[in-house]
Amino acid sequence: MSMKLHGTTILTVRHGGVVAMGGDGQVTLGDSVMKSDATKIRRLSDGAVLCGFAGATADAFALLERFEGHLKDHPANIVRAATELAKQWRTDRVLRRLEAMMTVADDTTTLLVSGTGDVVQPTDGIIGIGSGGNYALAAARALVAHASLDAAELVRVALTIAAGIDIYTNTHFAVEELACSS
Repeated sequence: MSMKLHGTTILTVRHGGVVAMGGDGQVTLGDSVMKSDATKIRRLSDGAVLCGFAGATADAFALLERFEGHLKDHPANIVRAATELAKQWRTDRVLRRLEAMMTVADDTTTLLVSGTGDVVQPTDGIIGIGSGGNYALAAARALVAHASLDAAELVRVALTIAAGIDIYTNTHFAVEELACSS
């Protein structure tokens, strides 16, 4: 019997001149919590790019490594790096079997990258991925409209709301921030 890894909520919010990305720390295998303090957010390109991942851990790390390689090939151009990763991910016989999603952000751009070839830049600068991603996304959109929180606080509150709904999301959060370009 194959046990599938579940979990993760990653939220990216561009608000008030800052982009903040946060994720919970829970990793589950079947119906057991295997780790509660995993870090699913990484800084790349000497700290200029934030990357969060959801899905099977080994798959996410393989994609993260490839994305970092594309960033080296296309410095300061995350759209091109993400597009190259999505093309490779979709067409490579081995990579297309990977089960993960990524959200990436720099000082000007926020993207969702998937194995189906999607490279999506949200209109409102908010992306939620993973099992609790839609809950966090809805909470963040409501908070942006009705609360006076900075980007990092907004991410923490929205992730807390998602953790109260999604059983695969815990409240051990890691949040990273980048200042946005004017």
